Amino acid sequence: MTEARLVQGEDGVSRCWWADDPPEYRVYHDLEWGRAEASDDRLFEKLALEGFQSGLSWLTILRKREGFREAFAGFSIPAVARFTERDVARLVKNPAIVRHQGKIRATISNARRAQETIEAEGSLAVYLWSFAPRQDPGPQPELPFTGASTELSRELKQRGWSYVGPTTVHAFMQAMGLVNDHLVGCTAREACADARRALLARLDG
Repeated sequence: MTEARLVQGEDGVSRCWWADDPPEYRVYHDLEWGRAEASDDRLFEKLALEGFQSGLSWLTILRKREGFREAFAGFSIPAVARFTERDVARLVKNPAIVRHQGKIRATISNARRAQETIEAEGSLAVYLWSFAPRQDPGPQPELPFTGASTELSRELKQRGWSYVGPTTVHAFMQAMGLVNDHLVGCTAREACADARRALLARLDG
């Protein structure tokens, strides 16, 4: 069943079923989705963008991502944490992003929570990756959430984060390589598995 959901593009590459079209998805799948990420700012960016995606398609967010990056200072955690009401007023008028005041405010608040997490845990990456399963359970791309994403969602909420429900967190974990949900037979699966193992070994040191 899993292998039947692979697609093969005209370039001959086997990919996960969702990734062949439109072209933005193909590039995102091949170069980013599922690649193990250890940058605090990139992890924060993805959590923020997954929050903005709530109720929308990822393609909408992907096409606006550069606008988001410009609007949110490259998702530098210290920079976003310093945003004020003037920045909120600026952002709700910015057509390059999703102009949802609640999500904008949540992103700013979450940057402050991220700073607190870094102060307490040493880095956001160390904290978030502590919830990654150490043994690869195999691809589970069709699950809306998992035990790991439910646990991380609960812990983030206890720390004061918002727009981090279990489904949002699961999508984040898939995208950042905390789980490897590339299908068996997908060209990207083994490279992502290797990167995930290497990063876990470094973090677990």
